[in-house]
Amino acid sequence: MTSETQTVVPAPAEPAPPATTQASLAARLGAEAFGTFALVLAIVGVALYLQFTNAGIVLPVALAGGLIVASLAAAIGHVSGGHYNPAVTLGVTLAGRARWADVLPYWVAQLVGGIVAAGALFITLPEHLASTMKAANLIPDDSSHAIFAGTANGFGTHSPIHASFASFVAQSGGTAPGSTLIQAILVEAIVTAVFVGIIIAVTDKRTNSILAPVSIGLALFVGIAVSAPLTNASLNPARSTASAVFAADSLGDIFTGHGVAGQLWVFWVGPLLGAAIAGLFYLAFAAPKPEPTVEDVVAEALANGDGVVVVEETVVTEVDAVIVAAPTTDDVPAEELVAAPEAAAPVEAAPVEAAPVEAPDVDDVTRTRSTTADAPEVPLDEPATGDELPDARTDGPADGTTR
Repeated sequence: MTSETQTVVPAPAEPAPPATTQASLAARLGAEAFGTFALVLAIVGVALYLQFTNAGIVLPVALAGGLIVASLAAAIGHVSGGHYNPAVTLGVTLAGRARWADVLPYWVAQLVGGIVAAGALFITLPEHLASTMKAANLIPDDSSHAIFAGTANGFGTHSPIHASFASFVAQSGGTAPGSTLIQAILVEAIVTAVFVGIIIAVTDKRTNSILAPVSIGLALFVGIAVSAPLTNASLNPARSTASAVFAADSLGDIFTGHGVAGQLWVFWVGPLLGAAIAGLFYLAFAAPKPEPTVEDVVAEALANGDGVVVVEETVVTEVDAVIVAAPTTDDVPAEELVAAPEAAAPVEAAPVEAAPVEAPDVDDVTRTRSTTADAPEVPLDEPATGDELPDARTDGPADGTTR
């Protein structure tokens, strides 16, 4: 016979509800404004002062952008999602990772942060810097706006690659190279699609990577390094707008197409197009599939001709304890455990009371003693022993001897 012992394992305590990570709209907008401010400050600031030095401009700008984005993603990315870029906001929203109601407020916050950062750089330009740069033939005129034009995004004659060969071409003749309108849009769309795609991928809950900020920073580093010679590397309409506002002699240049500021629209179209491609691609091919509902299961079964589908739902409200039956014999594997929802109450055995034994009556003892021929005489005031007393439950034998 196989015997089993039951071990009562207390049910695990119900976990506390997770703390909410959804910050208020004001906090998220503040984080976006600050993040975009820091981003533009790093990228435009580095580009601003390296353009008139002998040092290479592309890699330092790319490094500044990558490092600041990685730092911001790690520091305040949990507050607002760490976009700091209208293209990123559009991409993650199309991917189903942000709300459409937040898109416009985020864009406004990002533009405000970027323009304030560019304004801070504009008013801190050293005195006589513009005239000195003009004398060195580094800028076309001696205005601070001309200095900022070197940080703006552009194509054609405003492309960095055109400026790199302009002096050489002026001496030797010919036409300096420069990216076309279509090339500028394609370059910005491609590098932004890669950048936003990496952001969406590394922030996916299934990835759960602690190196997400580093990955995002490296992606921006590469994107800037690739596109800077052709378009001065936007990847971010807020960054492009911030530079264009202070590169323009007047804000009307932005809307009339005059100068480098008039090309700003290209650097909204290109990055937003790339972000949309990344977001829609994720939504179509990489987004997690939702768990099927009962209605989905029934509809699929009926569509496949499986006949009647019976769906049983089990609702578990509370489990106080789990009963695990552990076999004690060798013929049952120890890993086969039987679980029951509740422990059976132990059954206590009722105490067994001994039947009372009545002492024989003194008169009966005397009477029995008197009828025994050979029994010695015992005084009544002395206690009788077991050998001297007859069995009071039976009558003595006919010959008068005791049993």
